[in-house]
Amino acid sequence: MSYSIDVNEDNFEEAVIEKSYEKPVVIDFWAQWCGPCQILKPILEKLAQEYGFVLAKVNVDENQNLAHQFGVQGIPDVKIMINGKVVDEFVGALPESKIREILSKHIKTDVDKLLEEAKIEVLNGNREKAEEIFRYLLDKHPQNKKVILEAAKFFINENKLDIAQKLIDEIKEYDREYFNEAQAIKELITFKKVCESSQPETELDKLFKEASCAVLEGDYKKALDLFLKIVQTDRKYRDDGARKAMIAIFNLLGENDPLTKEYRKKLAMALY
Repeated sequence: MSYSIDVNEDNFEEAVIEKSYEKPVVIDFWAQWCGPCQILKPILEKLAQEYGFVLAKVNVDENQNLAHQFGVQGIPDVKIMINGKVVDEFVGALPESKIREILSKHIKTDVDKLLEEAKIEVLNGNREKAEEIFRYLLDKHPQNKKVILEAAKFFINENKLDIAQKLIDEIKEYDREYFNEAQAIKELITFKKVCESSQPETELDKLFKEASCAVLEGDYKKALDLFLKIVQTDRKYRDDGARKAMIAIFNLLGENDPLTKEYRKKLAMALY
């Protein structure tokens, strides 16, 4: 059971240090007057329920020694403690998706564990079992965007495109943290259709089909190389489709992926 607790200098040793040997503790250094702290608070409380960590809230105005001890200079200042040691930290009211990224390095939710199990079942060829897991997750966590996105990718590979499309349509433009990835996954439906299309008529058709199949196989480097070749040959092909396909792959991989950084430069050189 996860919970949130107000911590002070008197109970810090027991509530935080000792507790961190039983389960992860996330320490939130905050103050009543701090606007970003108030924004971050409900996010951390929600994630505490999902990830099962203890949320230890430290009011810095009332516990200046603790704040000094942990080197707190700006708030909100959040530190993740496991087995008596701070293993990660961040300052400021980060977006929920970024906080999840940090937490997931150290803590696995039940949802994360089931998603990993589903991927293992796919790798082992047990696709029916994987689908069973995805449908269970969608039933139990219908608003979980990570579940929606991973399930959509699975159903695309299963050629159940109508189900995948319906899932992707649930993520709206105001879901800013997930919308770009959702749109990129929607492009996977196009790649799937192209990959399974009839015999290509031209050399560019052949390259686009081969690249689309490479995306579905997870060979993003090969796909980017082929799409880039199309861009360099004919920008107008499929209404600038090769450039759009590369952007979709960048969105799938994320801006920090080495392939994204490498091929954004190559694409820019090809365009200008």
